[in-house]
Amino acid sequence: MPAYTTPPTEDDILELAEAALAALPQTLSRHLKGVAILVEDLADEETLASVGLDNPWELTGLYHGTPIPERSVSDPVRRPDHIVLYRLAILAEWVEAGEDLSRLVASVLVHEVAHHFGFSDADIERIEADMLGR
Repeated sequence: MPAYTTPPTEDDILELAEAALAALPQTLSRHLKGVAILVEDLADEETLASVGLDNPWELTGLYHGTPIPERSVSDPVRRPDHIVLYRLAILAEWVEAGEDLSRLVASVLVHEVAHHFGFSDADIERIEADMLGR
C-alpha cells in the first residue's frame, strides 16, 4: 500500500476498491458484472434521508439497486446497480481507527456487495461477528 503524503483521491479509493473486487472469489465476482463502483466525497442530503441518517460522515458506502434475491424476469427495465464509496467518510474512519486503508476500503466494499446479494445489515453484522469470533 502506498504511503500517502496527501489525502487519497477518488481515483486512489477506486483503485483500492478494484483491487478488493479482484480478490473476491470468482463464484461471487461473476455476479457483479455490470455493477459499477463509484467514488464521491460525501453523501448528499437526499441520499442520507433515504437511509435515515443526518450526518454524512456516518455513511462510508451505499449499494443502489435491486438485490439478486428480489429480482424477477418479469421486472420492468431497471437502472444499473452500482455501489458508491464515500471518500471523505472513509478517510475520516481511516484516520480515527488507524486501520490499513486498503483493508478499510475492502471492508466497506464487501459490505455493500453483500447488499447486492440480498443480505441485511443485521445479517452482515452476524457474519462479521462469526468471522471475528465475537
